[in-house]
Amino acid sequence: MARTLPIVYVRGFGGGQAGIDSLVEDPFYGFNVGSTHVRVGGGGEPAFYQFESPLLRLMLDHGYTLHVKGGQLSWLRAQPDGTVPEASVWIHRFYDEAASTFGRDPQRYRLEGAAEDLLDLVELVRRKTGAPRVHLVAHSMGGLVCRSLLQKVVPERGGRATDLVDRLFTYATPHGGIEFAVGFGLLERARDLLGVQGADIFGPARMWEYLHPSGAGEAPPDWDPRDIPEAAFPRDRVFTLVGTNPEDYDVALGLSSKAVGVKSDGLVQIENAYVPGARFAYVHRSHSGRYGIVNSEEGYQNLRRFLLGDLEVTADLVGLRLPAAGAGGPEDLVWQADVELAVRGLPVLMHQQVAAHHCPVILDLPADEADRPQPLVTTFLIADPAVRPEDAGTVRYTLHVRLFSVRQHRGIFDFGDHLEQTADFDDWLVVDIGVLDEGLAAWAAWVSELPVTLRDYVPDGPPLADEDAAPGRWVKRLPLPPAARRIFGEAAALQLTVRARAGQDAAAPDAPA
Repeated sequence: MARTLPIVYVRGFGGGQAGIDSLVEDPFYGFNVGSTHVRVGGGGEPAFYQFESPLLRLMLDHGYTLHVKGGQLSWLRAQPDGTVPEASVWIHRFYDEAASTFGRDPQRYRLEGAAEDLLDLVELVRRKTGAPRVHLVAHSMGGLVCRSLLQKVVPERGGRATDLVDRLFTYATPHGGIEFAVGFGLLERARDLLGVQGADIFGPARMWEYLHPSGAGEAPPDWDPRDIPEAAFPRDRVFTLVGTNPEDYDVALGLSSKAVGVKSDGLVQIENAYVPGARFAYVHRSHSGRYGIVNSEEGYQNLRRFLLGDLEVTADLVGLRLPAAGAGGPEDLVWQADVELAVRGLPVLMHQQVAAHHCPVILDLPADEADRPQPLVTTFLIADPAVRPEDAGTVRYTLHVRLFSVRQHRGIFDFGDHLEQTADFDDWLVVDIGVLDEGLAAWAAWVSELPVTLRDYVPDGPPLADEDAAPGRWVKRLPLPPAARRIFGEAAALQLTVRARAGQDAAAPDAPA
């Protein structure tokens, strides 16, 4: 497991004065909120499932500590340098100055000010703990505060963000701003012009001001607010958790989810919730509430693996060929994939990127002989030496992959010959991970080729062998089942690639985990 660096939590938008005043009454700004519902079963009915909160789970699972004696900042400042445990959680209470409940005039909230205060907190935490860097964990607007720190505040002070921050994890952050599916752009223009309750921070003009180092003038026409320049902070150290459930977002009687549309978490549209080039996962959770993305097992499992995992695993489709003309492969077919990642013992999916939630993987299948990998999912693994095949069994993952095509004519989908929920390929790859004397090891098989049920299946034989001699990297191609290879070519396979993590010093893997 990677080093347990300090975690600084940055929460989201508080709204107007009443919302800010209510927010500051919570000593943890919401990071302590858990839940007792999860959607399971064929009909998606709610069931009782207790999730204690990400804060408590980090304490229980990974030994993190929390110091709130008289207030985190005052306590922290009073400690000798280098004496506070690295494995600690800190809350960036940037809204306190804007509250009217402390017997003083509230200060006007500015996102840039919150980012500057965040830098002061990060430097204080580093000094008091002796940690080289911290992790930033943010919900919604908090991710924009973190990005302002990385992209604007630190460069303007002549520093390097990678000297201060190791990884950034965002829940449902509007990296591309907040847009509406109704109003033909009038709602956005009114919001940005009037700045009601400070919501103009989600428009491109204000985003340019607090994300760009100069912040002067107008943003270029081709500027994408989602982009994090590699020189500012490496995108492979950023994880964006994207919510895909707008129905359970109950703010304003559901008016928000109706305004932003079905391709959203109820507030942030799916395409605006990720950073191009960053790591990501899609989960069927709403922006907040009882089925919210922060107080969810899905969110926590992705969080802990990204922050503390020492291995990165990528699954790509490789060797695919378009079916020949006349065999279902004319140029007007659009190929898509559904991808779902599950872990044995969890009642949730860690990743669910599917057409039913308006976010399938769009495949760029080559018509020529090129072998361009089709990325499906990236996840992170925490090595557990207690898991040994001979005594405790293995950790089991399943990757559900569906490949299907939809015909379009002149850019419009044609469902004339479409069979809903019917795929050209539909199978599960089951991957078992354990520990041998020589290190971590893995076994994999397609469920359709198992001789017994998945529940009764126990891997035997030697673990998967490395097919790449490059140091710090492990690669294995797993051919698709014969029926799929007859459609997509004999070279069609799912490729697993395991790498040692960037950022903290991590040893190269001996075998996948």
